Amino acid sequence: MEKKKQRFRARITKKERLGKNLIRLGNQVLLSAVLLLGVLIAVKSNQKAKEFIYRNVYQKNLKFAEISTWYNQHFGKLLPIKNTTETVFKEDLIYQSANLYKDGVELKVANQYMVPVLESGIVVFIGEKEGYGNTIIVQQVNGIDVWYGNVSTLEISLYDYVEKGTLLGESKEDKLYLVFQKDGKFVDYKEYLT
Repeated sequence: MEKKKQRFRARITKKERLGKNLIRLGNQVLLSAVLLLGVLIAVKSNQKAKEFIYRNVYQKNLKFAEISTWYNQHFGKLLPIKNTTETVFKEDLIYQSANLYKDGVELKVANQYMVPVLESGIVVFIGEKEGYGNTIIVQQVNGIDVWYGNVSTLEISLYDYVEKGTLLGESKEDKLYLVFQKDGKFVDYKEYLT
């Protein structure tokens, strides 16, 4: 009889703990919602806050690759899916000559050269850029945005994560344009090409 009473008390304490935890979680969610609404109201009514948000959110690039890397280091992958793909192609960039071109460099490469990714990152743009032709922009984990110009895309899509050395695309003819950008400013390519 005593054992039944102990089991009954244990069930009640588990239910009480679960109830307390659910109440605590509900309070946290409610408090977060109130704080978020308060901030949104304050921003909506304050011109300086609007300008700050516009300047820092809408005009600057959000560093997706850095955020993703930091998140994965501290919290692990968002979804516990095992990656079954393996890197088949891991190459370094090979070119014959490099000449200044607009904001970057024009590399002379082999005709229809298979372009490798210089550093791991996230594809943030695929499309035409004036003077560069079809361009792929990779936001690297080191904070540098690299434009790969005059490139036809392979199986790359917007917001794909690409590993260093994997194939990005194929150069059209024998020219590859690279542009390096950090915090919205163009930087010298010599620091990033070996």
